[in-house]
Amino acid sequence: MSPEIQLAESQWLSQLAVMRQAMADLKLPKSEDSILYENDLFFDEDDIASAPESVEDLWDIISEDEDAVDDSDEMVDDRANGQEISEPKGFYNHQWLFHKCQSIAEQNSSLNASELQQQLLSVLGASAPPDELQISLTEIVGFDDLDFVIDLIAHRDELTSMKDSEGNDIFSRLQTKGQREEALRQQDYEHKHAKLAQKQNREGPIYPHVYKAYQAGNTLSVNGRKYGLPVGSTHAEEPRYTEYTIPATKVGTLGADQKLVSISSMDGLCKGTFRGYKSLNRMQSLLYPVAYGTNENMLICAPTGAGKTDAAVLTILNVIAKNIIPNSLESHDATEFAVMTDEFKIVYVAPMKALAAEVTEKLGKRLAWLGIQVRELTGDIQLTKKEIVQTQIIVTTPEKWDVVTRKGTGDTELVQKVRLLIIDEVHMLHDERGAVIESLVARTQRQVESTQSLIRIVGLSATLPNYIDVADFLKVNRMAGLFYFDASFRPVPLEQHFIGVKGDVGTKKSRENLDIVCFEKVREMLERGHQVMVFVHSRKETLNAARLLHRMAVDNQCADLFSPVEHRNYSQALRDIKTSRGREIRELVPYGLGTHHAGMARSDRNLMERLFSEGVLKVLCCTATLAWGVNLPAAAVIIKGTQLYSAQEGKFIDLGILDVLQIFGRAGRPQFQDTGIGFLCTSHNKLQHYLSAVTSQEPIESRFSRKLVDNLNAEIALGTVTSVPEAVQWLGYSYLFVRMRRNPHSYGIDWTEIRDDPQLVLRRRDLIIKAARTLQQSQMIIFNERTEELRAKDVGRIASQYYVLQTSVEIFNAMMKPMANDADVMKMISMSGEFDNIQSRENEFKELDRLRLEAIKTEVEGSNDNAHAKTNILLQSYISRARIEDFALVSDSAYVAQNAARICRALFMVALNRRWGYQCQVLLSTCKSIEKQIWPFQHPFHQFDLPQPVLKNLDEKFPVSSIESLRDMEPAEIGQLVHNNRMGNTISKLLDNFPTLAVEAEIAPLNRDVLRIRLYLYPEFRWNDRHHGTSESYWIWVENSETSEIYHHEYFILSRKKLNDDHELNFTIPLSDPLPSQIYVRAISDRWLGAETVTPVSFQHLIRPDTESVYTDLLNLQPLPISALKNPILEEIYGQRFQFFNPMQTQIFHTLYHTPTNVLLGSPTGSGKTVAAELAMWWAFRERPGSKVVYIAPMKALVRERVHDWKRRLTVPMGLKLVELTGDNTPDTRTIRDADIIITTPEKWDGISRSWQTRGYVRQVSLVIIDEIHLLGSDRGPILEIIVSRMNYIASQSKGAVRLLGMSTACANATDLGNWLGVKEGLFNFRHSVRPVPLEIYIDGFPEQRGFCPLMQSMNRPTFLAIKNHSPEKPVIVFVASRRQTRLTAKDLINFCGMEDNPRRFLHMSEEDLQLNLSRVKDEALKEALGFGIALHHAGLVESDRQLSEELFANNKIQILVATSTLAWGVNLPAHLVVVKGTQFFDAKIEGYKDMDLTDVLQMLGRAGRPQFDTSGIARIFTQGSKKAFYKHFLHTGFPVESTLHKVLHDHLGAEVSAGTITTKQDALDYLTWTFFFRRLHKNPSYYGLEISAEEHNTMAAQQIVSDFIVELVDQCLSELAESSCVLFDSATGFVDPTPFGKIMSYYYLSHKTVRFVMSHAKPNPTFSDVLSWMCFATEFDELPVRHNEDLINAELAQNLPLPITAMGTSLPLWDPHIKAFLLLQAFMSRIDLPITDYVGDQISVLDQGIRIIQACIDILAELGYPNACTTMMTLLQCIKSARWPDDHPISILPGIAPAANESPNPTQLPASLPSLLALPQSTLTSLLHTLNLSTQLSSQFYQALFLLPVVSISIFDPSPAGLTVSLTRKHPLPSHPRRRTTTQGDDQSFRVYAPHFPKPQTEGWFVVVTSNPRATGVDSGGVRENILALKRVSWSSSTSTSRPGDRGNVVARAKIRFPEGWNNDDSHELEVGGADEKGKGKTKHKDHEDAGEILNVTVRVISDAYIGMEWSVVC
Repeated sequence: MSPEIQLAESQWLSQLAVMRQAMADLKLPKSEDSILYENDLFFDEDDIASAPESVEDLWDIISEDEDAVDDSDEMVDDRANGQEISEPKGFYNHQWLFHKCQSIAEQNSSLNASELQQQLLSVLGASAPPDELQISLTEIVGFDDLDFVIDLIAHRDELTSMKDSEGNDIFSRLQTKGQREEALRQQDYEHKHAKLAQKQNREGPIYPHVYKAYQAGNTLSVNGRKYGLPVGSTHAEEPRYTEYTIPATKVGTLGADQKLVSISSMDGLCKGTFRGYKSLNRMQSLLYPVAYGTNENMLICAPTGAGKTDAAVLTILNVIAKNIIPNSLESHDATEFAVMTDEFKIVYVAPMKALAAEVTEKLGKRLAWLGIQVRELTGDIQLTKKEIVQTQIIVTTPEKWDVVTRKGTGDTELVQKVRLLIIDEVHMLHDERGAVIESLVARTQRQVESTQSLIRIVGLSATLPNYIDVADFLKVNRMAGLFYFDASFRPVPLEQHFIGVKGDVGTKKSRENLDIVCFEKVREMLERGHQVMVFVHSRKETLNAARLLHRMAVDNQCADLFSPVEHRNYSQALRDIKTSRGREIRELVPYGLGTHHAGMARSDRNLMERLFSEGVLKVLCCTATLAWGVNLPAAAVIIKGTQLYSAQEGKFIDLGILDVLQIFGRAGRPQFQDTGIGFLCTSHNKLQHYLSAVTSQEPIESRFSRKLVDNLNAEIALGTVTSVPEAVQWLGYSYLFVRMRRNPHSYGIDWTEIRDDPQLVLRRRDLIIKAARTLQQSQMIIFNERTEELRAKDVGRIASQYYVLQTSVEIFNAMMKPMANDADVMKMISMSGEFDNIQSRENEFKELDRLRLEAIKTEVEGSNDNAHAKTNILLQSYISRARIEDFALVSDSAYVAQNAARICRALFMVALNRRWGYQCQVLLSTCKSIEKQIWPFQHPFHQFDLPQPVLKNLDEKFPVSSIESLRDMEPAEIGQLVHNNRMGNTISKLLDNFPTLAVEAEIAPLNRDVLRIRLYLYPEFRWNDRHHGTSESYWIWVENSETSEIYHHEYFILSRKKLNDDHELNFTIPLSDPLPSQIYVRAISDRWLGAETVTPVSFQHLIRPDTESVYTDLLNLQPLPISALKNPILEEIYGQRFQFFNPMQTQIFHTLYHTPTNVLLGSPTGSGKTVAAELAMWWAFRERPGSKVVYIAPMKALVRERVHDWKRRLTVPMGLKLVELTGDNTPDTRTIRDADIIITTPEKWDGISRSWQTRGYVRQVSLVIIDEIHLLGSDRGPILEIIVSRMNYIASQSKGAVRLLGMSTACANATDLGNWLGVKEGLFNFRHSVRPVPLEIYIDGFPEQRGFCPLMQSMNRPTFLAIKNHSPEKPVIVFVASRRQTRLTAKDLINFCGMEDNPRRFLHMSEEDLQLNLSRVKDEALKEALGFGIALHHAGLVESDRQLSEELFANNKIQILVATSTLAWGVNLPAHLVVVKGTQFFDAKIEGYKDMDLTDVLQMLGRAGRPQFDTSGIARIFTQGSKKAFYKHFLHTGFPVESTLHKVLHDHLGAEVSAGTITTKQDALDYLTWTFFFRRLHKNPSYYGLEISAEEHNTMAAQQIVSDFIVELVDQCLSELAESSCVLFDSATGFVDPTPFGKIMSYYYLSHKTVRFVMSHAKPNPTFSDVLSWMCFATEFDELPVRHNEDLINAELAQNLPLPITAMGTSLPLWDPHIKAFLLLQAFMSRIDLPITDYVGDQISVLDQGIRIIQACIDILAELGYPNACTTMMTLLQCIKSARWPDDHPISILPGIAPAANESPNPTQLPASLPSLLALPQSTLTSLLHTLNLSTQLSSQFYQALFLLPVVSISIFDPSPAGLTVSLTRKHPLPSHPRRRTTTQGDDQSFRVYAPHFPKPQTEGWFVVVTSNPRATGVDSGGVRENILALKRVSWSSSTSTSRPGDRGNVVARAKIRFPEGWNNDDSHELEVGGADEKGKGKTKHKDHEDAGEILNVTVRVISDAYIGMEWSVVC
C-alpha cells in the first residue's frame, strides 16, 4: 500500500474517531435511560419518513475541502441506504452484526453499538477453541441472546473473513468524498432510527411504572452483570483511607400528567386511615390506582424513607374494602363501616423482630378506628389460638411464617384465610435467609393454584438492579404491578461516602485509622452544624466509641463542637439524667454524647432518643437496633466498621447490606435538611463489595440451592410435593429457577444445556433427585426411584416441624440409643448441625475452664478447643444460669440455648416415634430444663419465684421435700422444713397450683392379642391463670414395665374451662407373649418439671379370652338354580335378577328354606345376605301362614332401603302387606295388625314389644330377622340384646316358637353369639374373602395432628392421588366423618382438579345435562361440586338433593361421591374404589373425637367392588398411624362382639317391671340369664371389670364371683329406678312393683333419669321458660351431636333468641348438647334461619324427640297433680308444632300473618283466637284479607289453611260420680285433596295438622282434662286447689271414633272418663291418665286437700295439641 493511501486512511480514521466522539457527546440518551421517567416523545413511521436526509441537514463536521481521491459517487454500498441484503449467502455481514449489536445495546445499557461490534469481532477473530469462544461471547452479550451467540459461532468464518476483506479493500472504500459522506450519513441515520425503533418494535419493552433516570440510577453493562457508578461520583486517595463519594440525586418533580392524590378525593375508608395527611406523596400517588384499586401482585422498589409502608397500607385497605359493609369501593361517601373480621387475614413479613414490632405498632394505630387487630407473631411473641382467630393482621418474620405454613394443617384456619402477603425488604433474597423467602413465596403461589383462592403478594424492597427478575419470581405483571422508583424519590436525597481504611484487617494500625477517620468525619459534620449518629456493632462498643470521640475531641481542642451547654434544654437535660440508672449516661451527656442499645433500660433509651431529637446531644453512638426499631433520623450517619460477631456463624462476619441500607435510611431529616449524609467506614479490602452492593451494582442472586434439601423435605412433609415431577414443578416457582435461566454460568449451567432445555427441566430434576436421595439416606423420606414417588417419614415430618437440618438428622440417627442418659443427650444436642459454625477461640479458653468447674453438671467430652465441647459447656452453663463475661461467648450461649430447646423437642418426638420410653423421659426432662433453666434434679419449686434460701433448703432435704411429701404436710410443718415459717402458707398454696394429674386405668381384653385401656384423668391442682394460662398440656403414654417400650402415646390438653369435666381416653394396645407383670401409665407435663405421675396397671387378674375364630369353609358346590324354590311366583321374582344362587346362598339354602332352626349368618357386605333373609321369610309364610315377619335394621336408612326394595319386588307378586315402623313413620294399630312384614328399627320394636301381653300382633311373630347383629357391641347394642331376649321369652311363654335369623359380618366369637341365639346347626361364619368381588384393602397411617380438622385435611391430597392411581375413570365413594367434612373434602378435591389438565375429569355428562341437573339442586355446596363430577351425600341434604346425588352416581354421570357413613348403611351404591377418610367422629358426650365402630368401617368397605363390572374392588383406609395395627389385625381376624347391656340395664329392667315380666329381684336375675351379657361375662370377665385370677378362671370360685357381680348389678339398677320413682323395690323381700312414672317411662321410651329430673324440678305454676328448660334437660338429648367449634355458633345464635341461656337455671357450657337443644327449639319457634346445614338436621332430631318427651312430661305433671303445669307444657307442645311463641298472635300460624301481633298491618282488627276467626262470616273474612293486604296467592293459601283447621263441639254424656263420656264432634268439613280420593272415615291421613314449619306430618290430637273445683258457695275456698281427676288423649282415628249418619263430613270421637274412687271424699283417690288406645296403664294415688265434706264441681277442658287458643271447657 502506497504511503499516500496509508496517510489518507489514517487521516480518515482519525476524523472518524473525532466524529464518533462528537456523536457520543451530542446524542440524547437512549431508551429507558434517556428522559426522566419514561416521558419520551413517541414517533411513528411517518415521522421517520419525513425526517431530513440531506447531508447539510445532518452533518457539518467533515470539511468540504477534504482531499478526494475520486469524485465518483457510483460506488455506494447498499448498506448506506439502510437496505438489508436479501441474498442468503451474504446475509451474515457487518450490517447484520451492527443491527444486532444495536438491538442488544438498546435493551441493556448505554454502551455504543459500534464498540460492542468491534469487541465481538475481536473475540471472533481470536484463535480460541469453540468452548472458550462460547463462554467469552456469552459473557459479553448475556444469556438472553443465546440465539445470537449461536449465530455468531455458526457464521464465525463469514464475519471474520468480511472483516479481513473489508480491511484489505479499504483503499477502494476511500476513493470518493461522496462515499465517506454517505457512510457518515448512514451512521447518523441508523443512530436516530435506532432510538425510535425501540418504541416501534418493542424488542426491549417499556414498563409503565419504572421511574428511573440515567442520572439517578446505575448503568448496567452489556453482559447484565457489571455496573458503573452514577454520574458525578468522585474518588479520593488519602494516606489513611480511600474514599468514594456518590453525590445526592436531585429530588424528582411531578411529570406533566402526574399529580398528587389528595386525601379528600379518596373514599371514606382511606380518609379514615390517612387521617392527618393532606395527600399521598409522589411515589404513593403513582402507586395508588394499582395498590388500592386492583388485586395485582406488586413489587415496589424504592429508596428507604420513600413511604413504602404507607404503600403497603393501601394494599391492606384493598383487602379490608372487600370485607366491610358497606363496600367502600362501591360506596365512596360512606364513613362508618362494619368489618367482617372473620373473613380475612393479612400477613406482613418483616425481616427482623425489631422491625416487626415497629410495623405492628404503626399499623395497629393506623387501623384501630376500624377495630382491626394487629399482632406480632415472632420467636419472642407467641399467639394463642384464640388470639389468632381474633387477629386480622399478623406481623411476623420469614422463619416464623415458614414454620406456621410448614404445618399446613396445623394452622389451617389461619393460612386458608390469608388474602394478602406483604414481604418487606424482599431484596433479602440475596442474604442467607433469602431461601426462606423463596420457600414462602413458592408455597403461597402453589396454594393459590391448588385452592383457586386469591392471595395477593406484595414485595417491598430497596432499589434492586435486577428488579425484573424479582418481579417474575413474585409473579408480578410487569406492565401493571412492577414499580421501580430511583433515588430521586427519596424525600431527603442521600449523599453517600464509602471509606476504605488502609491497613491489614484486625491490626492495630487498621483500628487506629478507623478511629481517626470516624472522628474526622464526625468533626466535619459538627462543623457543618449537623447531628451525627455513629453506628457500631456491640453494646459495649457504643460506650467505648463515645468515650474515644470525647477524648479525641479534647486532644484536638474541638470539644466545644460537641458541647451542649448553650442549648436551651441543657439544664433540663441535666436534671433528667440524674434520675437515670445508667452511669455512662450521666458521664457522657454533659459532653454532648450519648449511647443507645437494646441492653439499656427502656427509660434510658427513651431519654437518649428525646435528648437527641431535641438537639441536646450532638452525637449518638448506637447499635443497629436503633435503625430498625426506632424512627429517629439524623442529618448524618456513620457506620464505624463492618465486622460484627454472628453466633450462628460462630465468627465475625460482614455487616449485611440490609442493615447498611436501613442505617443510611436514617440519614436526613425532611423538616431540617435538604440532603442526608451517610458514611460507611470499612476495611480497604471490603470497600468494593459495599460500594457495589449499596449502590445496587450487583444483581440479587438466589441462595436457595444451599437449603434445597431441607426445603424439599418440608414440602414433602407438608404433602404438597409427592413425586419428582411435582418437586420439579415446585422448584419452578423459586427465584433460583428465575436466576438459573437468566445467569446460568453462575449456577454451573453450560450454555448448550440452556439452549437444549430452556426451562431447565432436566437441571431441576437432577437437583431434586440428588436432594431426595440425600433425604432418603437420612431416613427422612421414602423415595421410590422407579415410580419417582416421594413420601414423608415421621423423622422427616419432625425435622420439618421443628426446623431441624438434614445434617443434624444424620447425626441423630447415628447417636440415638434407647437407654441414653443425660450426658449422652447433651452430647448429641451439641453435635447437631445447627452448631457446626460455632468455633472455639483461644481467648475464650480461660472462661470455658471456669464454666466447666462452676456450671457443668454432666460429663463433657473433649477439650476447650473442640467446638462440640464448647457448645456443650455453653448449653449446660445456660441451664445453670452461669454468668458469662466474654461478649462473643454471651452471643454464642444465647444462640445455643435458642436452638437447643427446639432440637431437643425434635429428639423427643423422634424417641416417641421409636417407642423408647426411657429415652423419652430423659429427653422431655432435658427439653424442660433448657426452657426453664432448671436441672431435673433440682426441686420443682425452682419454677416458682421463691427466695433462694428456701429453694436451697428444698433441694437439700429431698426426698423429704418431694411434691408428694409436701402435700401431706401442714403449712406450719412446711415452714419449719424450709426454716421460714412465713413461707409455709405460700408453699402450701403453690402446692395446690402444681399441675399433676391423677390417672385411673381400666383394662378389658378384646381377645388374646389386644387389650382395650380406658384412662380416667383427674387434675390434682387448683387452676391459677398466672401459672397455667388458659391450658396445660400433658404427654400420656403406656409403657412396658420391663423393656420401657411404649405401647401407646397421646398428647392431652387440659383447658381451664374444662378443668372439672370428666376426662377419658380410650385406646387399644397389643399383648405379647410372655405378658409383662404390669404396665406403666405415665402422665408427664409438657411444661412443668416434676409434674409427672406413674400409674402401674397389674396384669395379675388379666384373663385373656380364648376367641379362636370358628369359620365356615365355602364348599365347592354346584350353584343351585332358582327352580329349587319350587314356587313359580318366587322363581319369577328372582328370575328377573339371576338364575342361580351364588355359592354362599347355595350352601345355606336348605337350612334357611326347609328347616325351622335358628341361624347366625356371618358373611361380608355384598355377599348376598338379603336373599338369605328372604329365604327364611318364605319359610315362615309357608310353614306358619298368617304369622308376621319382623325385619330389624339398625338404621332408618337401612329400613328405607329395605322397604323400597321389598315393596317393589316382593309385596305385590306375593300379595303381602308391608309396613315401615320408624320414628319417621308410625302407622296406626290397625295397619300394623294387618301387616305381614314389619320393617323397623331396634328402638321402635323394643318400644312396641314391651307391651307384648296386650299387643296380639307381637305374639303372632314367627320370624325375627336381625340385620347387622354384630352391632351388639355398639352403643345401641343393648336394645338388640333385649329384643332377642324378649322374643325368646315370648316364645317360651306362648305356644309357637319364634325363629331368629341373625346376620352380620364375620365375627371372631361367632360360637358365643350363636349359642345365645339358640343356633345349633345353623351357624355359618364365612371369611371376609367370601365375596362375589374380591377386595384389596390398603391401610394408610397418618401422623398424629393436634386437632381433627387438620388431620382430615392432611388426608385430602392422598385421597385425590388414590383416586388417580386406583380408579381414574371408575366410580369412587369417599366416606367422611361428618356433614361438614363432606363439604370440605369436596372443596379440596375440586381444588386438586383445578390443577389438572382436565379439571372436569370426573364429570361424565354434557353441559346441557349438567345445567339441567344443577337447576334442581338446593344445596350450594352440592351445586358447586357437581360441576366437577363430585357429589355430596349426607342427612343434612334435602331428600331431592340426596336422590339426585344417588341417581347421578348410579348412572355414572359423576365419578365421585363424598358421603357420611349413613350412605354405607342406607343406600346400595357400590363403587370400584372406597376411601375411608378418617376413622374418628366427634362425640358430644366425651366432647372429643372417638373411633368409629369397626362394624361401620366394614360396612363402608363393603361398598367397594361392583359385581356386574369389577373383577376386584379396592378399599383405602386412612387413619392415624397409631391405629393402623388395630385395623390391620381386626379387619382380617374379625372383631369379637361384646355386650354393653350392663351400662344401660336400668331402663330395660324398668320396662320389664312395667310390663309385668319382672316382679321380683329373682325374676330380674333370671331375666339376665337370657342375655348375651350373661354368656360373655363368664367368657371374658376382665372385660366387664371382674377381678378373677387366671388360676381361678373356670372354677366354682369364679362362678360365685360372677353371681355376686350380677346380684350387685341388679341391686344397683333397681335401687336407682326406685330413686327415680319408676319402681317400688323392697330390698328385704325382693319384690318389685311398677309405678305410674315407670309406666310413663316405658311407654314413651324415656330414660329413668329424665323422669327423675322432671319430678325433682316440677312445681305447680311454672313459666313457659321453665317447662322448655325441663324438656331440654332430658337425658335423650345427651346424644345430640355437638361438633367442633359449634360452641362459637351457639354463642352467636343465643344473642338472637328471646330467652337467654341463663333461663335454664344452670351454668352449662355452650358446647353442652342440652344448651344446643334449648337454642334449636327457640330458633324453631322464632322461625330463625339456622347458621349451618348441620343445625337443620339437628333441629329435626330435637323436634322429633321433643314431642315424645313433652307428652311424657304432661303425663308426669298430671300424676303429680299440677294442672297449671300441665297446661303450660301443653302450650309448649302447641308452640313447637306451630313454630311460634305463646305471646305471638294466635292466628300467626296462617300464611301472610306476622308472628307478632304488633307487626301485623291492623292488629286491632284481627280476631282474638282461632275459633273466633273460624266463626267469622265469609264477608267479614274477605274484608279482613283485604285489610291485611294479602296477595292473591297468599289469600288462596290463607283459605286453604283455614279449611284445614277443626271446629269442635263438645257434648257430655252420662255424668256421674264414677265418670262421664266426652263426645267431640269435628264440624268443619274435611277438605278434599285434589290429588286424592274423597277422604273416608277413619283415614287418619285426612286429619293432618296445619304445621307448615314442622318437619314431619302431625295428626290432630286432643287433650281431655277433667279437673275438680269448689262449688259456688259462700264457704271460703281459698285453701282448696283445683285437682286433675283425669287426663285423656283423643284422636279422630282412635277406636272410639264414630260417624253419625246425619252429619255429612262431620267426625265424632268419644272418650270414656273414669273418676278415681272417692275423689270427692276425704280419702285418697286414683287418677286416670292415658291415651285413647292405651290398655293397662297404671294408676297413682295422692292425697287430696281436706274439704270437710264439701261437694266439688267438675270442669271438662278439651285442648288441641297443635293450635294455641283452640280449647273449650264445660262445667258439669
